[in-house]
Amino acid sequence: MSSYLGKNLHVSIFGQSHSEAIGVSVDGLPAGEQVDLEELDRFLQRRAPGRSDTSTPRKEADKPRILCGLVDGVTCGAPLAAVIENTNTRSRDYDRLKDVPRPGHADYTAQVRYGGFQDVRGGGHFSGRLTAPLCVAGGIALQILARRGIQVAAHILSVAEIADRPFDPMGEQGEVLDRVRRAPFPVLEEKAGERMRKAILEAREQRDSVGGVVECIAAGLPAGLGDPMFGGMESRLAAALFGIPAVKGVEFGAGFGAARMKGSEHNDPYQLRDGRITTLTNHAGGILGGITNGMPLVFRCAFKPTPSIAREQDSVSLSRLEPEKLSVEGRHDPCIVPRAVPVVEAAAALVLLDVLLDSPARLNDQI
Repeated sequence: MSSYLGKNLHVSIFGQSHSEAIGVSVDGLPAGEQVDLEELDRFLQRRAPGRSDTSTPRKEADKPRILCGLVDGVTCGAPLAAVIENTNTRSRDYDRLKDVPRPGHADYTAQVRYGGFQDVRGGGHFSGRLTAPLCVAGGIALQILARRGIQVAAHILSVAEIADRPFDPMGEQGEVLDRVRRAPFPVLEEKAGERMRKAILEAREQRDSVGGVVECIAAGLPAGLGDPMFGGMESRLAAALFGIPAVKGVEFGAGFGAARMKGSEHNDPYQLRDGRITTLTNHAGGILGGITNGMPLVFRCAFKPTPSIAREQDSVSLSRLEPEKLSVEGRHDPCIVPRAVPVVEAAAALVLLDVLLDSPARLNDQI
């Protein structure tokens, strides 16, 4: 399984949803970086399960144990490894799924790819549970970036048909980003959040689920990061973001809306502001030719509805090759979008730090 990412910063995720533990190793972190473990814990709690009535009732402490890579709370240049114990599993809920795959889930494709040897409990290595160690690595990257004036924040742009206001593509005030990162339900407009929560709870009552969109912004990036074509900023970000379970679409700047615009509308005119080249608009989302242009980097991720639902669905028995009805048991999120917000931040932070490490001097220039 290709459960690793990064060119300079090598991040490898291991474990399964119901294995003894899950974890991450990170090779290539700059030495001498202070890691605030309390801040890291606060970040991880934003993703942790069982913290609200809109998430799965499965509760896990999600307290990482750092095995190596830190000395007195400071990176030492050696690979960093961390594990998170799985303590609240109910594997019996998944006994049937090796024979009757869940529609919309990886059960069938994993069965074909791994010949029946895959771990079906909780989705195994395909589970969103694996985003917890991703957030360990990403939470550390966020701290390193913040010390260099680079802020990464995300919010729920939409759930089902209910929309929050989007980020201002020209940038948001720091206090706005801080507030949305601290919010129990991360939206910019509270009334929109209340309607979203209601829609999620209604889906749960109907034994169903809903999807949505997470929007992310990275401010403070210098111009000139990234490469053309396959090494471009969009390419590297998209590769990491599509590694998050349930992501079905990624767009940058105006995204698919650009297809409905004229060139005179989509082009971002240049201007000089305090001796610095900027643009009057930001339809490009801060990236041109795969390279940052110094404007805020803005992108969105579309998440599908949680496939594990209690409503009866059509499936088949793989052993008997006969039609079968399936109602998924177990503990599942009626909408994964609220808990996916910090995961998107984490994945973005890892890519941004990795790109900065293309030239270590650029990383030091940001201090």
